[in-house]
Amino acid sequence: QVQLVESGGGMVQHGGSLRLSCAASRSIFSTDTMGWYRQLPGKQRELVARITNGGSTNYADSVKGRFTVSRVKNTVILQMNDLKPEDSAVYYCNVHRGYFDYWGQGTQVTVSS
Repeated sequence: QVQLVESGGGMVQHGGSLRLSCAASRSIFSTDTMGWYRQLPGKQRELVARITNGGSTNYADSVKGRFTVSRVKNTVILQMNDLKPEDSAVYYCNVHRGYFDYWGQGTQVTVSS
């Protein structure tokens, strides 16, 4: 079992920046993928960005060039720049391990226009 603790959400104006951080309670395996998803009320959770232990990354098209995902040991970080109102959502940290997904509790990001 992996517990994930997120921090860094909040409210920011259009064009601003936020940095989300997620720390895992146990060691992350080299085969684990870490990342961030987001969800709006009534909608499915969607991938924002993820990173393998080797540093390979995937981004949603809507955030490419604005968001950067990185990981150091048991922590995954999402640097969000040039935020837009449509980025407002609850952001969830994720660890994908084999057939299992572990999730953080979620952190709210609100971007005002």
